[in-house]
Amino acid sequence: MPKKILIIEDDKFLRELMVRKLSVLKYEVISAVDGEEGLEKIKTELPDVVLLDLILPGINGYEVLEMAKKDPATANIPIVILSNLGQSEDIEKGLKLGAQDFLVKAHLTPQEVVNKLQAILLKK
Repeated sequence: MPKKILIIEDDKFLRELMVRKLSVLKYEVISAVDGEEGLEKIKTELPDVVLLDLILPGINGYEVLEMAKKDPATANIPIVILSNLGQSEDIEKGLKLGAQDFLVKAHLTPQEVVNKLQAILLKK
């Protein structure tokens, strides 16, 4: 059974790019465009890993992360933040709330993001 990856990203171009890159690698990829939909899909789909943007319409990525980690049904799902926010306090806050990793969009290519997700999935 293919590993399931949830991408919560409101930027259509980046979201579709990541979906394409991961689908080619035979992952089951689902996506959400805002925090509410993302949180709902974390609960209903129980993905193997979540790629989460922080700046989202509605509830933001930090809130999604916090709620997912508080729910015993989803607390153990690794969540990787992929954001334009790259200040040390942003990163610290994300990791403190339980993110597995914090990736800054400007510092990584989409392929490097894919490589990070693959490394996490290999450990599962």
